[in-house]
Amino acid sequence: MDQAFTAVANRVSGWAGRPATFVIALAIIIGWGLSGPLFQWSDTWQLVVNTGTTIITFLMVFLIQNSQNRDAAAMQAKLDELIRAVDKAREGFVGIEHLTDDEICRLRSALEREVGASTDKQGTADETVERLLDRT
Repeated sequence: MDQAFTAVANRVSGWAGRPATFVIALAIIIGWGLSGPLFQWSDTWQLVVNTGTTIITFLMVFLIQNSQNRDAAAMQAKLDELIRAVDKAREGFVGIEHLTDDEICRLRSALEREVGASTDKQGTADETVERLLDRT
């Protein structure tokens, strides 16, 4: 199921992001607008575009979220690999995306203070994530 959804989501996302798709959507809306006098600006005429755009928007929200989730997970995996591969990198940073928003903000503040206060990068390279959080 996941693999099928990912395949469909990738295809639809790729198709939806093309300039031709935008031009088609714009043409449909212009055509709908121009057909207003023909249908005497009726409630049904308005309902057609409202229903269509609502359905498309509803489905696109899930596709966009799926794409963002996959992109973020791939980025985290790449960053984790860089942390693992670099000798002086602090391995405690692997997985910090699971911390709370408050903890991440405190950690970022501690890192910014550390960078601003120290000219000796190596002197602070051994600090753990927990020690940085304790200092905030």
